[in-house]
Amino acid sequence: MQYTIQPTTKSLTGEITLPTSKSISNRVLIINALAYSPFTVQNLSNSDDTRVMEQVLNSNTDKFDIGHAGTAMRFLTAFLSKIVGKWEITGSQRMQRRPIKILVDALNKLGAKIEYINNEGYPPLRIWGSNLKGGKLELDGSISSQYISALLMIAPTIEDGLELTLTNHITSASYIDLTLRLMAQFGIEYKWNDNVITIKKQNYKPIPYTVEADWSGASYWYQMAVLANDTDILLKGLQLDSLQGDCAQAKWFEDFGIVSTQEEHGVRLQKKEIRLPEIYNQNFVENPDIAQTFAVMCVCKGIPFHFSGLETLKIKETDRIHALITELGKMGAELTEPAHGELAWNGNLDEVMFEDTPEIDTYHDHRMALAFAPAALSCNTIKINDPGVVTKSYPGFWDDLKNVGCITSLDSNSTVC
Repeated sequence: MQYTIQPTTKSLTGEITLPTSKSISNRVLIINALAYSPFTVQNLSNSDDTRVMEQVLNSNTDKFDIGHAGTAMRFLTAFLSKIVGKWEITGSQRMQRRPIKILVDALNKLGAKIEYINNEGYPPLRIWGSNLKGGKLELDGSISSQYISALLMIAPTIEDGLELTLTNHITSASYIDLTLRLMAQFGIEYKWNDNVITIKKQNYKPIPYTVEADWSGASYWYQMAVLANDTDILLKGLQLDSLQGDCAQAKWFEDFGIVSTQEEHGVRLQKKEIRLPEIYNQNFVENPDIAQTFAVMCVCKGIPFHFSGLETLKIKETDRIHALITELGKMGAELTEPAHGELAWNGNLDEVMFEDTPEIDTYHDHRMALAFAPAALSCNTIKINDPGVVTKSYPGFWDDLKNVGCITSLDSNSTVC
């Protein structure tokens, strides 16, 4: 399927009920299960990732296919390693090329028994769940924070708890902090001193829990607010004072003229005239999920940029560095990768590279579709291939565009914005 998006208005007004946080939902589902809670988590994300996680936790089978859901693969690998039984977990072809050896090695050091069914270091996995023995463990802090969060969430439930030392530079520390703060809400005490996180063996306390709106999903509306001529939109359910590290973007978008105001039912975005940055420099080490949003926006506004802290983007749903370089090239922008974890653009557009109607490939990556769709406010026409990938994190995205008057029709041939 392909959506053709054509702009007919540059005004962004209305109210949007954002999806709830996938990051919080997936963590709370694991914590809730470890707490043997009688309470059902309220306001769960309706994303594919969360749906898959919920299905596995409520399943009566011993074999699970989690599709593209990377969070589910990491969190469930740790969770199943301490649940007595024999389990098998697999995923899509892309998932079977995403490394998991660092987490598996760490769990096996704690007494787990996990083996690779096909290729060493990659799913699918066969897991014999058993009683784990904690103690001291070292893990490379520069790898995916999901490995670290997976270990932290089971730490209170294993013998002797866990003293986790993170070596090298810690990436996505905000997601580790999110995990620990959620655990604290369920009664867990922890210490995080420098690069050492200590969690003693203790019991989770069951509590009723309601998930807040998703700041990653909010980034696409901030992006559209910048690209629109005028903006007055309420993002319902969003909180400026949030557990989510991506709430930092509210401050970042001030550089592009977007004012965020907390109201009773959410955050209102309004636009003011401002001199845009001559070059935009940003470190996304704590916020890698919104890097694509800023890259597309800067190209649309003609703002040169230099991004760092993107080390984990190569092992996401796709190699996002490669995907951005390729797809923004269709809009005439020749991006470079100055060093590992960096992405840059000098602000020049190449007419030879430019396509009159860019056809954006999404690489089975929801954030490629979500980040490029707002470019319709700058391009005359843009096409999004495989637009259904947004269900991974934001199933109602296309409907939300329609509800604010940005889309007047939705079909596989033409989408008017």
